[in-house]
Amino acid sequence: MYRNPDFSQLGLSKLATIIKKKRQEKPIILVENGDFIQGSPLAFFHHKFSHNEPNPMITAANDLQYDAAVFGNHEFNYGLATLKDVIAQSHFPWLAANIYYENKEHLSKPYIIKEIDGIRIAILGVTTHFVTLWEEPSNIEGLQFHDAYESAKHWVQLIRKTEDIHLLVVCYHGGIERDLETGDLAEADTGENQGYKISEIDGIDILITGHQHREIAKKFNGKSVIQPGTKGTCMAEIDVKVELDEELNINRLFHEPSLIYVNDLTETDDESLTNAISLQKRLESWLDEPIGTVSGNMLIEDSFQARLVDHPYVEFINNIQLEISGAQISSTALFHNEKGGFNYRVTMRDIMNNYIYPNTLKVLLLSGNDIRLALEQCATYFAVADGELVVNPEFLIPKSQPYNYDMWEGIEYEFTISNPIGQRVTKLHWNNEPMSMNDQFKVVMNSYRATGAGNFPMFQDKPVLKEIQSDMIEVIAQYFINHKKISATCNQNWFVKI
Repeated sequence: MYRNPDFSQLGLSKLATIIKKKRQEKPIILVENGDFIQGSPLAFFHHKFSHNEPNPMITAANDLQYDAAVFGNHEFNYGLATLKDVIAQSHFPWLAANIYYENKEHLSKPYIIKEIDGIRIAILGVTTHFVTLWEEPSNIEGLQFHDAYESAKHWVQLIRKTEDIHLLVVCYHGGIERDLETGDLAEADTGENQGYKISEIDGIDILITGHQHREIAKKFNGKSVIQPGTKGTCMAEIDVKVELDEELNINRLFHEPSLIYVNDLTETDDESLTNAISLQKRLESWLDEPIGTVSGNMLIEDSFQARLVDHPYVEFINNIQLEISGAQISSTALFHNEKGGFNYRVTMRDIMNNYIYPNTLKVLLLSGNDIRLALEQCATYFAVADGELVVNPEFLIPKSQPYNYDMWEGIEYEFTISNPIGQRVTKLHWNNEPMSMNDQFKVVMNSYRATGAGNFPMFQDKPVLKEIQSDMIEVIAQYFINHKKISATCNQNWFVKI
């Protein structure tokens, strides 16, 4: 939505039109299921430059009369001070059944009870406990994240035992780890996503999931299970009908999940736009400020091809990381599959459209063998089909994971994808010589990867030699400001072949 300066296409403003119309038709309960305050240039700009003003996302949620929200993993990206301010601004409760302070108090209430026409509905909120693996420790200092499944099971049983309710809804900021049709694992069973497991808990009527950015509306095990995508492309709805007997017990319960999509014909809600228009105008001006130029071709026309052989944009990001960190080796990723890179004139909009996550950097001390294992994991991104290189389906289903394939600078390497997994690194050199598996190297990477996230366990618990606390967006922007004109270079230090 920020690739062109046209804020009339904002997803939430279009969803607001649908929500307000729904309110005119029947009673509704409106829930936000996480990753709400981070993830867009608007959120970034507010945090960096206008944090003393009301949070625009919370202002919109208040205006739309949200009933509750659940913490997503990205709610913690800006630290607890910001999060507490967000909670204070919210006219609705944030739910956190499995997030505690060290003194065992909850970060916020575990659940709420809503009553509509005599129907009592419990809404329980849980968050994937993998937050601790991804987030900067300083941003979650003093917090404990308990297992999401075990917490959901405990609270469902407790609510059913102690509360007089007709319907129980679990809002889980986490995904679904198995195919809902077959029960087969759809991804590595790490515990990051436990939606399938949670759906089997007795006592749940409706399960709202998230985190994976999938679009799901299904009945499973007698439960309605939904996941409403990302960026406001659609809204998940569960239509509920309850028939009570004379003693107010359930005689008949009906619930049906569906997805409601926005499109070009969906009108934007003028009130929602007005509330953020001042901040939006400042943001658009800031995004379009030129901060540097590029000599040569640093555009990415085909992101798949840019993952097969070293590309000037990838080399540029790695070289920045090497320069600012003093490391010997660097790795980075292309975070999406759209066209990208930099044209001649570079703006903040260009930077934010390419580097879409609020990563900082860490320098780890790794052995040559750690690097080899990491490269073997990177090589699993590819497969061979009909004699052609393609993306391994495991990186596409249940969601696309381009951010979990890294490209490296400071070493020379080759992948041969026709080889068995674990034997695909067919060249690995350091300073023009085969890399010693026992020697130690200073390697810089983003803070997400440094935790081992994305199936890189070889990075876990490795010595952290240095941390760069500045956001990478700021680092890239400052590099342009300092150098003014950048030359596109590419040393072709790696490539992928069949």
